[in-house]
Amino acid sequence: MKIKIKPEKGFGKIEVEISEELWKAIERISEKYNKPPEKILQIIFRGEFKEPSEEYNSLKEEINVLEKKVWELEKRWAPLRYKAYGLSEDNKILAIELSGLMAENFQLKRFLRKKVKPDFELRKLISYYIQ
Repeated sequence: MKIKIKPEKGFGKIEVEISEELWKAIERISEKYNKPPEKILQIIFRGEFKEPSEEYNSLKEEINVLEKKVWELEKRWAPLRYKAYGLSEDNKILAIELSGLMAENFQLKRFLRKKVKPDFELRKLISYYIQ
């Protein structure tokens, strides 16, 4: 592949032939940094590479420290999440059992011809735990 480099002012142009493999690498770099391939070539030819600053290195170290803290918190949180899931499943089972006992109680009261009073708040609570 031939690349033509023209100056912004004046005459003269340079033609450079590069391989397809090298062009694909330049395109990958341009996609990674969201810059046009021409700009990548300019940086390469002019040698305008930026060296990482001390601030960059300190930020990288800080990121590593924070990442370790995140994983430490995740290690603590995972068992709690598992226990909470177990408790919610236990609550669901208990709510189903309670619903069955309430239905049985309702039928027994009807059999004994006693006054049946529905408890809507308890029904609402049971439906909450069943879901």
